[in-house]
Amino acid sequence: MQTDIRWAQPEANISEARNLLSQHEGSDLYVLPEMWSTGFATEPEGVAADEASNAAFQWMHDEACSRRCALCGSLAIRCADGTYRNRHYFVDGCSDSVSFYDKHHLFTYGHEDRYYTAGTEPAIVSYEGFRLQLLTCYDLRFPVWSRYREGHEFDAIIVVANWPENRQAAWQVLTRARAVENQCYLVGVNRVGADRYSHYKGCSCVIDCYGKCLAQCRPDQVQALTVELDLQELQRRRSKFRVLDDRDEFCLKSK
Repeated sequence: MQTDIRWAQPEANISEARNLLSQHEGSDLYVLPEMWSTGFATEPEGVAADEASNAAFQWMHDEACSRRCALCGSLAIRCADGTYRNRHYFVDGCSDSVSFYDKHHLFTYGHEDRYYTAGTEPAIVSYEGFRLQLLTCYDLRFPVWSRYREGHEFDAIIVVANWPENRQAAWQVLTRARAVENQCYLVGVNRVGADRYSHYKGCSCVIDCYGKCLAQCRPDQVQALTVELDLQELQRRRSKFRVLDDRDEFCLKSK
């Protein structure tokens, strides 16, 4: 769901998301961009809502439960301990459960690290037979963090983003690279429009394990696309061309 995010206007952004969702009834999973309810608020005070009373999260939960689907996307939140997080929620309305991933690689170039607390743990969510790794924007540039490995196996990566137009070439390369090297699907959802920092071209995409683009949203347009992911086909390709068997083993060190 490629949206044009209105700066610090959650109700307007909820309305646009609701309209897109209603035009694509019957999907299992709906994916929204990074900080989809506010825009990329690197200075969150006055913009980020308390987690316990976040209207955008409540909308995600209510829609997922009423439609018996899953909704994911990241929100700028203020936690009960006073820290700010760029939190990528995955709301499973079928089981009424919530998982989340706190963005690990904060965007230091844009000073996101000055105000937000980085997550320390990766997140893989099981849904409809798929194992889904959650990533957020800048994480896409760091292949070690997202690498398929023992104890960290997955079938698809979902990366939500506010990825600017002037780095669009990197978006095209990195979404395909992460899919190919991990022999998985990748769902990359970016925004369109502009804020005081950047212009955003969108080009949200779904990539298969060979790096083929299965679908891509049109540049600069609010748009939603419906794409079917075939788990059996992915398993067949992994079984036939056993790239993951030859991967290098490693362990991550804490920063």
